[in-house]
Amino acid sequence: MYKANRFIELHLHLDGAVTADIARELARIQDIRLPEDDGELEKMLTVPADCGSLNEFLRCFRLPLSLMQTREGLAEAVRLIADNIRSQGVIYAEFRFAPQLHGEKGMSQEDAVQAALKGIGETDLKVNLILCCMRGEGNEEANEETLALVKKYLVEDGGVVAMDLAGAEALFPTEKYRELFAKARQMGIPYTIHAGEAAGADSVRAAAEFGPARIGHGVRSGEDPEVVALLKEKGIFLEMCPTSNRQTHAVEDMSRYPLPDYLRQGLLVTLNTDDMGIEGTTLAEEFRYMEQLVGLTPAQEQTILENAVNGAFTSEETKDWLRKELGLA
Repeated sequence: MYKANRFIELHLHLDGAVTADIARELARIQDIRLPEDDGELEKMLTVPADCGSLNEFLRCFRLPLSLMQTREGLAEAVRLIADNIRSQGVIYAEFRFAPQLHGEKGMSQEDAVQAALKGIGETDLKVNLILCCMRGEGNEEANEETLALVKKYLVEDGGVVAMDLAGAEALFPTEKYRELFAKARQMGIPYTIHAGEAAGADSVRAAAEFGPARIGHGVRSGEDPEVVALLKEKGIFLEMCPTSNRQTHAVEDMSRYPLPDYLRQGLLVTLNTDDMGIEGTTLAEEFRYMEQLVGLTPAQEQTILENAVNGAFTSEETKDWLRKELGLA
């Protein structure tokens, strides 16, 4: 019977993937002081079990992000995170980060991109990069710069492969970014868009109309059957992240988590961690969580991995290799 034990991670935020061990190493090489008590450090890095809101969840990003404000810190974070998830059975990953959030100590967005590229060159894991534009007020110029950097560094494999939109979805509606993604489409840039997490199906509809290959989360798509039909019609992959959705209260009743329903309806679902360090999870644990919670079957796990291969922002050569490694060929 098929059981997933090797994995593909398509939705992983760098700043959310810093574990306590990684934080200590990043602090050591940059001469940054951290709490000596391991429990106190864990509390700063990890969402509490009774997390009450998205804002409480987002507070946990402050420390890891502060450890990636230099070229050395960012490059080493990429390497350490890649090596960590490789040890957990991940064989291909796409790391996403917002270059505009790494300038507190003088790095430019391009410096940040170059540092991350250095990091993926120093690990044995196959890793590609997704650059995030950010929802917000007054950062239009920064987003335009990110867009230009995606175009400048865009490759099919082994580097920057796509663009994303992340941030406060409920405060800054997806529709506001229509023009940004129209430009990306004209430039031939592949992209994914966070939608249907903090806002509902209308946000997913707007994102789907922009022409993305994938949508980050999309967990609330089922609130509107027409949106489900639209996703299916357009062949848009969903990057679902169950533990994250529970902790941020995107889904209040996890016993009704819609992943199996979406699979049965023919949606192209993938399974991911989102912020594995902050959430205290691994991709293997996400698969086991779905087995226990919603009865995810071996056949469904195989479908999820096939979807991940097909939806990955990578070359056909790498996809063929992934299929062989996963026993899907």
